[in-house]
Amino acid sequence: MKKQTIIVTGASSGIGKEIARHFLEKGDNVVINSSSAEKLEKVYKELGGGENLAMVAGNVKYKSTGEKLLAMAVEKFGSADVLVNNAGIYETKPFLEVDEAYLDQFLNTNLKGTFFTTQAIIPQMIKQHDGVIINIGTPLVNHALGGAPSTAPLASKGAIHSLTLQLAAEFGNDNIRVNTIAPGVIRTPMHGKNADAGAGLHLLNRVGEVEDVAEMVYAVAKSNFINGAIINVDGGMAAGHNLN
Repeated sequence: MKKQTIIVTGASSGIGKEIARHFLEKGDNVVINSSSAEKLEKVYKELGGGENLAMVAGNVKYKSTGEKLLAMAVEKFGSADVLVNNAGIYETKPFLEVDEAYLDQFLNTNLKGTFFTTQAIIPQMIKQHDGVIINIGTPLVNHALGGAPSTAPLASKGAIHSLTLQLAAEFGNDNIRVNTIAPGVIRTPMHGKNADAGAGLHLLNRVGEVEDVAEMVYAVAKSNFINGAIINVDGGMAAGHNLN
């Protein structure tokens, strides 16, 4: 496989950090992003720095951050082959308690972050007549849970699923493939020490690991014929639950 340049947003912890690590270990160039410069610097050092890794701090809700990511990728590595829109947040709050400021948190990071970072990167992929966009969604978009009120994050993630399909349609002729990976409950800092409490949400009766998601992101990135797909990496969550 040819060496590619991968841009990963939200790479300072959890799934994003593991995605970056996975591509680096496979020999690709990686540009990592986080809204926190301090956290990003720490991960940059943890991943070994080196000639195959670059970093750009900034909030992805601003298109200017995506433009900086593109500039870094092209200037240092010569291309922008894969964009992984991983930056995202999730919380639960009853619908009737959600105000505009709270909703905006999720629209800004999840939806605007994915939308405007993609908008910044796609012109380069059109020039290359090749590129892959991988968004991070959730099987909960089509699988409501009465005990986990999360209308705000799920509204933003549902929009990402829809955006994925339309982008795949608009840019298929440019050989740009756009897909969403939808993880179940994954053991990350976001879930703290309580991740295993969600085991029964999956038919496998266990939670996922960051490596499970990174492996699928890598497989989709290297594929030439997956487009417009929503791929669940969820231990069977979308299919049902384990009641044991």
